[in-house]
Amino acid sequence: MPPRDDAASAGGDGAPRMSRWERIKYTIVRPDDEADDKTNATDDRSVEELEETIARSDDRERAIGLVAAPLAALVGIIISSASIDYAKNHHQSTTVYVELTYVILLMAVLILVTSLLRKRLFQGLTLAIYGLGVVNLHYWGFGIPFLMAGAWYLVRSYRLQQALKRAGGGGSPRPDRGGNRSSNGARPRSNKRYTPPT
Repeated sequence: MPPRDDAASAGGDGAPRMSRWERIKYTIVRPDDEADDKTNATDDRSVEELEETIARSDDRERAIGLVAAPLAALVGIIISSASIDYAKNHHQSTTVYVELTYVILLMAVLILVTSLLRKRLFQGLTLAIYGLGVVNLHYWGFGIPFLMAGAWYLVRSYRLQQALKRAGGGGSPRPDRGGNRSSNGARPRSNKRYTPPT
């Protein structure tokens, strides 16, 4: 039986073997060049299709929001009742916690409204703000899922915007900030100042 060579990979290409941590890291986080090749190869929708996808969230995103809204209301009631009970037991004022109940329930209603209107970006913002608020109340287990769902919506919205930009429909042009550009759109000449190396 030949000796086992730990320096060589199982594929026989002479590359060193990756540790368990490196394998996990590279299955979760891909290098930029591989991610760009994959997104460019799979996204072949037209500009009109991308604009339509950006304008409204799909059925899965809407369903997630419609499920998250009642859960957010339920979590809000549980958190506020626990906070009110804690305040009563420690002889503190409960007014702040009653107002907090209204704010949490308002956020749950906003999650529901944005889900019904199919607004992906606003769904992400309301879910993330709700999750952040619950995490700040030190109820991590309740807040993290809402925060991650909101982050998922926001990342998805960002990726669709980037796909639209790559497809050529970058939306409205940016306003002219300095007013010093010429009317033909040419860039201004570079500055001739010299900055010595430090």
